[in-house]
Amino acid sequence: MNILDQFSLKGKVALVTGASYGIGMAIAKAFSQAGATIVFNDIKQELVDKGLKSYDEAGIKAHGYVCDVTKEDQVNSFVKKLESEFGGIDILVNNAGIIKRIPMCEMKAEEFRQVIDVDLNGPFIVSKAVIPGMIKRGHGKIINICSMMSELGRETVSAYAAAKGGLKMLTRNIASEYGQYNIQCNGIGPGYIETPQTAPLRTPDHPFNKFIISKTPAARWGKTDDLMGPAVFLASDASNFVNGHVLYVDGGILAYIGKQP
Repeated sequence: MNILDQFSLKGKVALVTGASYGIGMAIAKAFSQAGATIVFNDIKQELVDKGLKSYDEAGIKAHGYVCDVTKEDQVNSFVKKLESEFGGIDILVNNAGIIKRIPMCEMKAEEFRQVIDVDLNGPFIVSKAVIPGMIKRGHGKIINICSMMSELGRETVSAYAAAKGGLKMLTRNIASEYGQYNIQCNGIGPGYIETPQTAPLRTPDHPFNKFIISKTPAARWGKTDDLMGPAVFLASDASNFVNGHVLYVDGGILAYIGKQP
């Protein structure tokens, strides 16, 4: 096989959760360019419709559905529907997630649980639903969207860091438990990425913007396009012997101690 052919996703069906915009949409667009059929979900019809419009404007035929990844019955019905309509899911990207920036001692347990539910229980529920079909077909790729907070702590993100640290270990456990069935489960850990959510932090004079640039050897915020190549690699045959790994796409932050004051 030609080396470039190993990166093709032609004939594959990819489910990217929460891919109505942002990182999930960028990954889904990359998969489409590599030949995959794109399926995505979100929690509200208005978000699904917004996503479908964006895909259509990009010339991509995507299939959008309403599904809450924290509701096991909904997810099981959703996955059965997709298997009936598309013949199965070859690639799953657990992208749906939330963050609440609240100091730990001011955070209510209910708020902590909500972040854990979406960011950690959701990937568990969706993965559990698709794995039996992957086993039956003899192959599968699962990509969990982790974070630098899978490795580091920071003020106000105790729930998010706990969830993403747990997601890193869920990634390793899925690889350990189901690698024998030719299922590869890996993670992508984005650095600080230019998205609508980070826009208020990226103004030139904002202290956080200056902080991130100073801590990043690349001296810039990442773009969603920076995640496209790594995602295609982990979804393709090129990564068939890569399992239980988290690929940090962070411009070098985790490798860097920072400049001396």
